[in-house]
Amino acid sequence: MTIATNAADIVAVSVLGHVANPSLPGLPAEPYRLDAQGRAFLWPTFGGVVYNVSVGDSAFGWSGDCVHPGISIAHPDANKNRGLNVFACVGNAALVVSGAAQGAKGVVTGKSGRFSDQVIIHFDVETRRRIAVDDRILVRAEGVGLAVPDCPGVSVKSLAPSLFDILPKRLEDGVLKIGVVATVPPHMVGAGAGLTSEGGSLHMQSTDRAELAAHGLDALRLGDVVAIADTDSRYNHGYLRGAMSIGIVGQTDGPRAGYGPGMTVVMTAPAGELGCYEAPGTNIADLLDLTA
Repeated sequence: MTIATNAADIVAVSVLGHVANPSLPGLPAEPYRLDAQGRAFLWPTFGGVVYNVSVGDSAFGWSGDCVHPGISIAHPDANKNRGLNVFACVGNAALVVSGAAQGAKGVVTGKSGRFSDQVIIHFDVETRRRIAVDDRILVRAEGVGLAVPDCPGVSVKSLAPSLFDILPKRLEDGVLKIGVVATVPPHMVGAGAGLTSEGGSLHMQSTDRAELAAHGLDALRLGDVVAIADTDSRYNHGYLRGAMSIGIVGQTDGPRAGYGPGMTVVMTAPAGELGCYEAPGTNIADLLDLTA
């Protein structure tokens, strides 16, 4: 369904990041993390070039902790990185501007990090093999300020106008309804609650696998479009009865309590202005024709 937006008025601007190296804290000196049962583990986490996990793959089952599919970028200057993370939007075009893969094109698929740390970009596997840590990637950032005039109560966030146009959706009695794979209930919202909704990610709780299965969340794929019930993400992510947010699964799960899979919130409304309906298989890998 075609729904009018103010896309003609949106400003497109360039932002740039470097392919981020996976990192570990210097202190404490041991590199281990603790899982939900208090057991130490050492698995790859977010950052770098991930060769064998792509948008469209399962969000579960990997021996990794909140892994980003494809490429993770950040800017070494903290203020510039903040600009990169806030202005880059899911669905934006990306271009490699240095290194052996210079000229290759990709697509932004998510954001992550507790404090808006990294932007996640899809490139096909052959291109990933030519990309190196510290290569520079330019993003045509377009989407901040996007609005739906017929639905003034809906806030659009981190979403490219071109991706909004192709999402399954309908307008019923003034409520914008988005086609989703599943709905995350509020008690399963984890890390990210209370933090800014302009960047970073909001995670779901996945320690209770039976509860995941009960809500149809155990088969989620990276790139799936989901609803998040009773969650207001206009300024910060928080519980609000009757609110709803729409997210795109951007990161895998992990063994820590409250972390993963991670979602990039792309729409939110506080009082019933945003709804959802079942649309099995709705995934940005298919909508954007992202080839592995």
